[in-house]
Amino acid sequence: MKKIILCGYMGSGKTTTARLLAKTIGIDYLDLDEIIEKNTGKTVSQLFEEEGEIKFRLLEHQTLKEVVEKNTDFVLALGGGTPCYANNHLLLQHSDVVSVYLKTGIDEVIRRVTAQGNTRPLLAGKMPQELKEFVGQHIFERSYFYNHAQYTVVTDAKTPEIVAEEILRLI
Repeated sequence: MKKIILCGYMGSGKTTTARLLAKTIGIDYLDLDEIIEKNTGKTVSQLFEEEGEIKFRLLEHQTLKEVVEKNTDFVLALGGGTPCYANNHLLLQHSDVVSVYLKTGIDEVIRRVTAQGNTRPLLAGKMPQELKEFVGQHIFERSYFYNHAQYTVVTDAKTPEIVAEEILRLI
């Protein structure tokens, strides 16, 4: 049984790497935000706006727990904040889960999300220095939770293919 969960900050490559891993191994690719959106018929942004963060985080926790408890093989990409709420970080240590923290430096995160355009609401409208401070503070606050993953792979200056290869060697 392979249940592989990838966590890390936005721009760390969770989604792209999860897709590559799943394809390489020949198991299902899952994205927690996509599952939530499919189940609710609303985007994550809409859920935050209409229901508030607390209700979203409860829904996120319930969905993650359901996915982890399934008796199937998968590679799951979490949302950047998922491990930080409702003791979700403890699910990264579940006995039948292999969890990997995709650790990405501040400058690399900024480079990646800037290259993606204005698709990250949390970062929209921030000036360069403000952006660097925000990302740095966020990564610092979340690192405790990310570090509950069994493995850590540094993603700076690496292609998703290289990151996926490193994960395959670990597991």
